[in-house]
Amino acid sequence: MISLHPSLQPVYAEVLHRNPGEMEFHQAVHEVLESLTPVVRRRPEYVEASIIERICEPERQIIFRVPWVDDQGVVRINRGFRVEFNSALGPYKGGLRFHPSVYLGIVKFLGFEQIFKNALTGMPIGGGKGGSDFDPKGRSDREIMRFCQSFMTELYRHLGEYTDVPAGDTGVGGREIGYLFGQYKRITNRYESGVLTGKGVTWGGSLARTEATGYGTVFFVDQMLRARGSAFDGKRVVVSGSGNVAIYAVQKAYQLGGTVVAVSDSGGYVVEESGIDFELLREVKEVRRGRIKEYAEERGSTARYIEDGSIWDVPCDIALPCATQNELDVDGARALVGNGVQVVGEGANMPTTPGAVDLLRSAGVLFAPGKAANAGGVATSALEMQQNASRDRWSFEYTEERLADIMAGIHERCLTTAEEYGVPGDYVAGANISGFCQVADAMLAMGVI
Repeated sequence: MISLHPSLQPVYAEVLHRNPGEMEFHQAVHEVLESLTPVVRRRPEYVEASIIERICEPERQIIFRVPWVDDQGVVRINRGFRVEFNSALGPYKGGLRFHPSVYLGIVKFLGFEQIFKNALTGMPIGGGKGGSDFDPKGRSDREIMRFCQSFMTELYRHLGEYTDVPAGDTGVGGREIGYLFGQYKRITNRYESGVLTGKGVTWGGSLARTEATGYGTVFFVDQMLRARGSAFDGKRVVVSGSGNVAIYAVQKAYQLGGTVVAVSDSGGYVVEESGIDFELLREVKEVRRGRIKEYAEERGSTARYIEDGSIWDVPCDIALPCATQNELDVDGARALVGNGVQVVGEGANMPTTPGAVDLLRSAGVLFAPGKAANAGGVATSALEMQQNASRDRWSFEYTEERLADIMAGIHERCLTTAEEYGVPGDYVAGANISGFCQVADAMLAMGVI
């Protein structure tokens, strides 16, 4: 890790002291702070007003019990979380994650990232995140409905279209959002459609929201390539994961002329030199909720399924980690560099370890950090909120055009900011500094709150 500016070292030490054991949160904070040296030199008022300390401390942390009854009549207990991190730019905005790995440190890391990601979009939204250690995998629809209803019965009192607007994340798709919204509507007796995003298009959702995070990641990488006189056309692409983000990153990479040769899930990965069949991938993962191994079995001899090993061993020009945090480590980065990778674009939240990021950047690989590259999902959620507020519905084409413009704007802000602060071409620093300064300026204007 890069050493911190002397004025930032006590800030980070205090984060470690106040948040023991929350390794992912520590990593996310350090990654932002190490970019801020040129900022604190130029803008000492941020230090004098303790802006950085305040940004690192959530405005509110909510932890609650979620009791529910499974199909055998057994009472189950999970833990629910919502961290409302920063509302300087607008209502808290960020997804809900249902996964056994969820604990307070994961939610705080995601919420902290969300502050700057949301600021980069240029939309008036603050940062927050939530979820539960509930595992929807293997559960019936009725069990998931009962869990979601219990979860929302507690969380609803903290939400509102001008207060806190959750969306989906890992383990929370259209089915879960439907159950959550139904319970919110039932309890409040209000059809407040702007209180949740990722809704079905027939009841307040936005066209292109499902595709937005994956599409946005590819749009951002395309902008990086264009800035250097290149393009997706003819490039070999590897996409880790096979969930929502990965699936639609695959689709958009194809539409821009790339060939996706590998995808993965937690069980292994598939290599198909002729190109992954997007429609079958979507059928297996979205419709059947199956495993990537099933995809390989149906494709037969054209696809190889590898249970052990690393997807990053597959040679490619463009790598898109779209699964989960810290999935791309130093060994994976070394393999990518050895095979001539040109660009790594983060579709997931913080999927690359600090050591891997350092290795990629030192090797001259273009690196797109998640808070910039995967901001398309939350940007389109904000567009969904706009449609809800105006009682309107936009076409898929218009919404996708807006998304492409937003991602181009984020790319431009990253490059311009990096240039302004003396680190030209550094997308990590550009994203961190641009997002931070927007939030910090708003906090300065509002006084000590």
